[in-house]
Amino acid sequence: MEKGWVKIATYSDELTGEMVKLLLEQQGILAVLLNKQDSSLKFGKIELFVPEEEQVNALEFIATNHSDELDEN
Repeated sequence: MEKGWVKIATYSDELTGEMVKLLLEQQGILAVLLNKQDSSLKFGKIELFVPEEEQVNALEFIATNHSDELDEN
C-alpha cells in the first residue's frame, strides 16, 4: 500500500469488506480494499485501508456501527 495509508480492519468475507468500505465512503472517508484472498480457493484476508488523517474517524465509525463485523485489526 502507498505511503500515507493505514490498515484499519481485516475481513475474511469480501462482501462485508465492501459494505464497510461503501459505508465509510458515504461518510466522506476515502477507503480502499486490498484483497489478499486466493482467487480460486477463497482463503486469506481482505484488508481495509484509509488515509492516515482519517484513521480515527474511520475507526470510530466502525466501532459505533459495525464492530460485530470486524475480524481483526
